[in-house]
Amino acid sequence: MSFDVNEAGFYGDFGGAYVPEILYANVETLKNEYKKILADPDFQTEFQDLLANYVGRPSPLYLAKRLSERYGCKIYLKREDLNHTGAHKINNAIGQILLARRMGKTRIIAETGAGQHGVATATVCALMGMECIVYMGKTDVERQNLNVRKMEMLGAKVVPVTSGNMTLKDACNEAIRDWCCHPADTFYVIGSTVGPHPYPDLVAQLQSVISKEIKWQTKEKEGRDYPDYLVACVGGGSNAAGTIYEYLDEPRTKIILAEAAGKGIDTGESAATIHLGTVGILHGAKTLLMQDADGQVQEPYSISAGLDYPGIGPMHANMSKKGRSEVLAVTDDEALTAAMELTRLEGIIPALESAHALAVFQQKKFKKDDVIVLCLSGRGDKDMETYIQLKIKN
Repeated sequence: MSFDVNEAGFYGDFGGAYVPEILYANVETLKNEYKKILADPDFQTEFQDLLANYVGRPSPLYLAKRLSERYGCKIYLKREDLNHTGAHKINNAIGQILLARRMGKTRIIAETGAGQHGVATATVCALMGMECIVYMGKTDVERQNLNVRKMEMLGAKVVPVTSGNMTLKDACNEAIRDWCCHPADTFYVIGSTVGPHPYPDLVAQLQSVISKEIKWQTKEKEGRDYPDYLVACVGGGSNAAGTIYEYLDEPRTKIILAEAAGKGIDTGESAATIHLGTVGILHGAKTLLMQDADGQVQEPYSISAGLDYPGIGPMHANMSKKGRSEVLAVTDDEALTAAMELTRLEGIIPALESAHALAVFQQKKFKKDDVIVLCLSGRGDKDMETYIQLKIKN
């Protein structure tokens, strides 16, 4: 059973490239070029140098002793929150912008929800002297204002999107419209494992540095290069894809992903796409999405801006369908409890997205000798206003 993408851009029944005719040449060129460029030694030298000396990789694999004691197992945190810009998003942004430069593109656009992908893209554009436009839902602009200010300080133009419920889906829609209007000079840096082929595979490959490091770090700490479980949050799916990429065909490692249940999967206010979604086409790919009987996309809800998306990457849709991953639905309240728990037990304030992964321990029991690696995808600086507004107390 294969979990990789095939030549046509499909993961099992999911994937493909469903794009407007005006973008067909762009997507085809990228499909034909990305593997050759990623394999080029000069590209890899520059990419790896920036990951090491600009981002600060490898990110530590930290044994969370007090959290492990609380849950009666051995919990390691893959500290993507310690990367430059505060999340895993920088890995992908560097890789795609290096790729764009080699393809002769001069104008960079991106979408962002929680703002971390936007900040990462603006950061790399500043580093490389490239024009940057970031589309962000007005709702997210308000709840992630600190990241908006960072993007503007870095020289990016942040465009608030006022359609739909003004979150990540709507930002993606506007970015695609922009791309249709400027196909010649513009490269769309997609932040997750979504969109038309080859984007899901491109993002997964660029983020696979996470699981490559987990392999040798687990070997160093546990004497074997695989954990019993990998745990990550999943919205579009980039940090999850990076965490599991090297373990897709490793039967000794189980995969648990946490998606955002919002106020509950039965409340109508949720973003739990794998639990609630049906097959359809969203942002250029056939995948699972939240839609009504007429195929109209339903507005998702999550306290977490980065998980507030009505679809899921085709890689994750396929893995769930084939039983390779176990997907748990985590509510806002469960995520907030997990965030507070990590903060008080380990002195680490997590992003709300990462808190959904941490909430897995509230739902699932593990054995004492289980080794679990959880991707702490981002730090909580950007979410402090939300934490404060909710008056989280002792």
